[in-house]
Amino acid sequence: MAAWNTPSIPHQHGRVAVVTGGNSGLGLVTATELARRGARVVLSVRDVTAGGRALDTIRDTVPGADLQVRELDLASLASVHAFAKRLANDFPAIDLLINNAGVMMLGTARTTADGFELHMGTNMLGHFALTGLLLPSLGRADAPRVVNVGSLTHRNAHLDFADLMSRDAYDASRAYNRSKLATTVFGLELDRRLRATGSPVLSVIAHPGMSRSNLNPRAYEERGRAERLMARTVLLFLQSPSRQGALPQLHAATAPAVRGGQYFGPSGFAEVRGRGVKEARLSIEAADTGTGQRLWAEAENLTGLTYLSGGSV
Repeated sequence: MAAWNTPSIPHQHGRVAVVTGGNSGLGLVTATELARRGARVVLSVRDVTAGGRALDTIRDTVPGADLQVRELDLASLASVHAFAKRLANDFPAIDLLINNAGVMMLGTARTTADGFELHMGTNMLGHFALTGLLLPSLGRADAPRVVNVGSLTHRNAHLDFADLMSRDAYDASRAYNRSKLATTVFGLELDRRLRATGSPVLSVIAHPGMSRSNLNPRAYEERGRAERLMARTVLLFLQSPSRQGALPQLHAATAPAVRGGQYFGPSGFAEVRGRGVKEARLSIEAADTGTGQRLWAEAENLTGLTYLSGGSV
């Protein structure tokens, strides 16, 4: 598996791939490589102007790429519902949903349009709602997959269900790590529930290790001068999303032998970076079925969206 790289991606002709946050960083690389293999790629972005620039960038690299840009703000459930309704009307079958978009360690506490803490609301709850709304379209595809993009930092987090929105002693790093643990727990619980219903949809999780992306500098925009200097220093040592960081999510989305519930990361030491892909290590809390069931119930209550509610195996 360690030798797996972008040339290993099988052809994607005839497949529809939805990539959230497909206008930059890991999402842009993922969208580019899927388009290069012939997929019809929907760039789902908050800023359609930035999405248009990304579309031009991909077509400069992949002439004739089949691309669309559509507005999606994961920090607004109304936007998620509107996006999913239009997409389902235009694409009765969707083959790949790559839940890639996210916000990272924003300095001050912020909330979404629906009052959720911004990291949890964007990174996990927005994708929870989007996945549920698109599940019928995914279920009509041939070999469909949902890929949730997690993080190494999920191992440093704990889900406090009494304070899921981090209102008590807010800390940006803790809020981000908690949202990525929730994303990972969601992906695993989604797999259990899909298998329990006999659905053809696979739920897979991947993390990029420590990769350079547009999220890294944004994470320090509101920090002090010393922290901004530290961030610039750290960026020098992070791997490039174009070369390595996107490989785990591309593998999760396209490799033929992938099974539901698998979790992938870079093949190098401690999963920090690597030239290939390997199965990654989950935290005990992430893999706990009780945590998965509880988070699912909380997500249904918070988003008002119920699906696959028969429980997990």
